[in-house]
Amino acid sequence: MKPIWFVILIPIWVLFNLPSFSFSAPLDVKPDPPAADPVLPTEKDPFFKNSTDLIAHSPEVAEVKVVHHQDLNKKILVALVVSSSLLGGILLLLSCFSIYRLKRLKKCKAENEENPDAAKAIISFGPILDKFPSLKTSGKKGSIASIEYQLLVAATNNFDEAKIIGEGGLGRVYKAHFNDHFHAAVKKIYAGGQEAQRQFENEVDSLSKIQHQNVVSLLGYCIHGESRFLIYEMMENGSLEFHLHGKSHRSTLTWHLRMKSALDVARGLEYLHERCNPAVIHRDLKCSNILLDSNFNAKLSDFGLAITGGNSNKTSIKLSGTLGYVAPEYLLDGKLTDKSDVYAFGVVLLELLMGRRPVERVAETQCQSIVTWAMPQLTDRSKLPNIVDPAIRNTMDLKHLYQVAAIAVLCVQPEPSYRPLITDVLHSFIPLVPVDLGGSLRV
Repeated sequence: MKPIWFVILIPIWVLFNLPSFSFSAPLDVKPDPPAADPVLPTEKDPFFKNSTDLIAHSPEVAEVKVVHHQDLNKKILVALVVSSSLLGGILLLLSCFSIYRLKRLKKCKAENEENPDAAKAIISFGPILDKFPSLKTSGKKGSIASIEYQLLVAATNNFDEAKIIGEGGLGRVYKAHFNDHFHAAVKKIYAGGQEAQRQFENEVDSLSKIQHQNVVSLLGYCIHGESRFLIYEMMENGSLEFHLHGKSHRSTLTWHLRMKSALDVARGLEYLHERCNPAVIHRDLKCSNILLDSNFNAKLSDFGLAITGGNSNKTSIKLSGTLGYVAPEYLLDGKLTDKSDVYAFGVVLLELLMGRRPVERVAETQCQSIVTWAMPQLTDRSKLPNIVDPAIRNTMDLKHLYQVAAIAVLCVQPEPSYRPLITDVLHSFIPLVPVDLGGSLRV
């Protein structure tokens, strides 16, 4: 604003200072004295004369004064015209600028309303709160909504068994219909005790801070008496375990979809290990905790056992996890690092390749892990194609198969230092996944 006022003040300053210069000019104007004759000296007139005599003998002075008064009037008029024009122009510019800003704001608002997907990168609970006024946000749990129990009862038809879509060690998962346009998954934790309470609080605390495209979104929670409930985004295609070991007979998951799932999981783990501050170790990575949405995008779930804090060598962590996915150094010595998640990722990768469970019974009292069974054959190129899941056998480029097998072998190495970082795994998978599925491979 300083330049605008400066421009306005210039003509005003000229207007107020111009008369002083104009009126003072005639006082300095007087006729030149007659030149003295250099030969005949004459009597010089006195320097000071009375005013009447000066006027009588100097009519030219009055004429000069009239001329300067006329110039003064013209200059005042010009200054007024210039200042008025500048002021009008400035006001016009300000008006045009205000109108432009107003139109720009209206346009931006209209674009935001027409493109709601622009805000999908960050999870927003606005639509839920708009549809259900009874939902309230709890300051204690950050941005996670605290949902009333009666709303969950109505959405699950009083937790009807027909609504069950999954079951785990701590509870069942129900499909909840809040209305025709909004569905969610409600996990009812039925196991009591301090362990269940600790995992519930850990889940809410972890997922309230984590927002990533490959990590499932926690929409809300509910505490009703001794019961605890967690409300997640709906993952229409269920778990990776269901498609590999369930009734689908694995035909739904093509080679490229399996590689996409591996890439998505690697992205999720890379975010936890490298992007979160402090770093997060999932500690319970397995196929049943990898969920698939309607587009078969894989997302990590179940953070009840997750720990944080840049853990490089934790020995005081209580042993937890699922048999077959637990890294040997954690199982035997209680040492937990981010390489423990890398080992579990390698087991998931073997399941994707071979369609076998992580642990299988080979005798009445004997079980065998997929790692022990597969390792001798993974490094033999002549045997490798024969142990691939029949549902995808002969559907991939053998060169890609060898690359994936090599990654799996590195991930399940007994020595943690021999395993790659999840960042290296991620970059290794990108060239193996088609562009339309999130990779860089052009089919």
